[in-house]
Amino acid sequence: MAAVDSAAVSAALSSSDLRAHRVAFVAMVAILVAAPFMVYPVFLMKALCFALFACAFNLLIGFGGLLSFGHAMFFGTAGYVTAHAAKVWGFPPEVAILAGAAVSTLLGAVTGLLAIRRQGIYFAMITLALAQMLYFFYLQAPFTGGEDGIQAVPRGKLFGLIDLRQTLALYFVVLAIFLGGFLLIYRVIHSPFGQVLKAIRENEQRVISLGYNTDHYKLLAFVLSAALSGLAGATKVIVFQLASLTDVNWPMSGEVVLMTLVGGLGTVFGPVVGAFVIIAMETYLAETGQWVTIAQGGIFVVCVLAFRRGIVGELIALARKIGARRT
Repeated sequence: MAAVDSAAVSAALSSSDLRAHRVAFVAMVAILVAAPFMVYPVFLMKALCFALFACAFNLLIGFGGLLSFGHAMFFGTAGYVTAHAAKVWGFPPEVAILAGAAVSTLLGAVTGLLAIRRQGIYFAMITLALAQMLYFFYLQAPFTGGEDGIQAVPRGKLFGLIDLRQTLALYFVVLAIFLGGFLLIYRVIHSPFGQVLKAIRENEQRVISLGYNTDHYKLLAFVLSAALSGLAGATKVIVFQLASLTDVNWPMSGEVVLMTLVGGLGTVFGPVVGAFVIIAMETYLAETGQWVTIAQGGIFVVCVLAFRRGIVGELIALARKIGARRT
């Protein structure tokens, strides 16, 4: 009888979590659809690009347990490829974005094969070293424009129909890209593949003993994370019409870590909230100069000490605590 009650409670909790995710997703979509009519659309587009970037990073660290300090190389590489394809080769925006994401996917496969056989700090340091090598390559490469970057990237017309020079049209295209990436990540983490990733995060040796090739699963997660990070970087270049060294430098890797931790590591909606919080700080506190960095550091310290699960993580823990009391 106790076992039946336990199973019933577990099923009820899982169904309630599913309902909560659906409600949260519908609310998020409704807010984002209405937001450009009340908030500066360019700010929203920047936040959406970084939200997708943070979600891709969270797939790797939050569900796979792999901390990468070099994810900016995928974000920035896709930006350079997209900018060059659109401006120099004259590709339409959809092809340029796909080209950037494809190159980041290939780069993720190569770097993953080099780094995935190491664990912990060794894995993180390998990704950081590879990212810095690429940064100095882009600094010297002639096609990147060096410190000036690739400027005046044409937006063009999506599929020859949607004029991306119109701000609202561009916003809804960026929103569609973000939602597509978000739903893909959601599907992955709730699939058998995602369950194996979570098991690897918790106890890799036990998963190996069950007969799973953990390196294979980690490599696939790394490549998928790199592809979605590249998609975010490529989209950001179309929005701002600029590809620069900032997007491929190591502080960008640190920024996406901060977004994920502030929002909630290992949660579905946490990286989105964290990205909007950090981008809002950078945008609306820009007049304070270097104090933005100090404020970010202060928020990070507060989150680590008081909100160790992040904003969304703490809200989920509170909701589950209230639900458990009612049950």
